[in-house]
Amino acid sequence: MQASTLARDATATVRATAPGPAMRQLIRDLFPICRSITGDGVRDTLARIGREIPIQVHEVPSGTPVLDWQVPREWNIRDAWIKNSAGERVVDFRAHNLHVVNYSVPVRGRVSRDELQRHLHSLPAHPDWIPYRTSYYAEEWGFCVTERQREALTEPDYDVCIDSEFRDGSLTYGECLVAGATDHEVLVSAHVCHPSLANDNLSGIAVATELAKYVAARPRRYSYRFLFAPGTIGAITWLAQHEARASTIAHGLVLAGVAGPGGLTYKRSRRGNAIIDCTMGFVLRQSGAEYAVQDFSPYGHDERQYCSPGFDLPVGCLMGAPWGTYPEYHTSADSIEFVSDAALSGALRACTEAVEVLEGDGLYLNLKPKGEPQLGRRGLYRTLGGPDAADAQLAMLWILNYSDGRHRLLDIAEKAAMSFGSIRRAADALIAAGLLVECAAPPAGQPSRAAGRTREVI
Repeated sequence: MQASTLARDATATVRATAPGPAMRQLIRDLFPICRSITGDGVRDTLARIGREIPIQVHEVPSGTPVLDWQVPREWNIRDAWIKNSAGERVVDFRAHNLHVVNYSVPVRGRVSRDELQRHLHSLPAHPDWIPYRTSYYAEEWGFCVTERQREALTEPDYDVCIDSEFRDGSLTYGECLVAGATDHEVLVSAHVCHPSLANDNLSGIAVATELAKYVAARPRRYSYRFLFAPGTIGAITWLAQHEARASTIAHGLVLAGVAGPGGLTYKRSRRGNAIIDCTMGFVLRQSGAEYAVQDFSPYGHDERQYCSPGFDLPVGCLMGAPWGTYPEYHTSADSIEFVSDAALSGALRACTEAVEVLEGDGLYLNLKPKGEPQLGRRGLYRTLGGPDAADAQLAMLWILNYSDGRHRLLDIAEKAAMSFGSIRRAADALIAAGLLVECAAPPAGQPSRAAGRTREVI
């Protein structure tokens, strides 16, 4: 089935909401849902996203071979608790869904304190936080508790219950396709498998959803495919089902934990110098804010699936502080309050600016390459007059000098240390004056000549 599509004139189909409050409200609505790599929590999450943008939901049956993996049995949970001798819930899944090890097998009975301790997870360094733990591919059960809760378990026996269920169901993922003038696609991927973690999960979902609205409201050359899938197994499943389509992906971006502490971090694709790598480096440098750029490594988020050598897609990852580098990571401290509106807006702004670069970039040829063309008699000074006339003229000179069919506009903006918008406007004026013509585009994802340094941290 085709992904749900926003048509080229889809402005009216997208709710005209302010991005900041809309992202915050989406996070609030999604936070209580107990998500996992399969199950009703993923379906409920996609249904809520579907109130913002049209989503095509796909169900892939348990047991389906997907590359070197297999779709697991579906897991759902109804309730879980630890009760003391008075019948009181001293640990309650209904109070926080991180209290249960995700994908725990069902269990019910009375256990000794010593046996229970072997199935508990806590964080002594942060006694009021609940850790997030999973048991996706091993038949285990467990509870995640605060260190204070653990220390309070002094009775000799406790009643435990994990009312979970495994069945031959399916893995669920959702897609929204924003159709463009060409079939070349920009893939934007966010994972939907983490329960009640506002930054590591929901911030990426919220920014991807708003980005879909943004691109749908503008003319566009590329088509944009927004994928909302469980981490690792979801991306692997999508790749297995769309192997033939993967060649249409010209650029890609994984959004994960984009609203955490510190500035934004971009992790390059495996290629290291793909256009998306150069674009994100340029956008972050131009932002004036704190940022970091990292080389690719085969560990992290779903970029490692898209960049596996059999696909080697030009897909990078945008995040805030990288996973595991801040204490709140995978704990109950990753709450709604942990995510700031400023960080959400900054991540969305970086994405929209990257879209503008990708859409406006291209290879051009100077039609008067011998000597400097006379700009005045072509009316270009009048066209680009005003207080910014000097900068506009300088932009035109940079473009004319480097438009040799080998340097993209992004390369020229880098060399000139000018905003991409200034370069794009100057290129449009030169085209209108008959001095510049677009060359045939290189293959999708071809490296830019302005590939950044091997590592940069600002």
